[in-house]
Amino acid sequence: MDQQTRTEIEAAVFRRLLEHLDQRKDVQNIDLMNLAGFCRNCLSKWYVAAAAQRNEDIDYEQARELVYGEPYADWKEKHQQEASAEQLARFQAANKKD
Repeated sequence: MDQQTRTEIEAAVFRRLLEHLDQRKDVQNIDLMNLAGFCRNCLSKWYVAAAAQRNEDIDYEQARELVYGEPYADWKEKHQQEASAEQLARFQAANKKD
């Protein structure tokens, strides 16, 4: 497989991941962090970093809008739920520094 084809496939997979996350607004970021170790905000930070490596200027809020499909504040107001004590405990346990 040539590099251009690989890049196009990877881009399509990323777009599909964003589409899937958009369809699963019920899945909270803390759930993603607890299960996979990354969340929508991580994807946004990775997007900013990848753009910077290519000398493209995109800020974190712009990247979050791309990942969330709308301004983050709007998404948060409509879809983000309060984390349960169990979710927070799992997150803290997974991120505990020894």
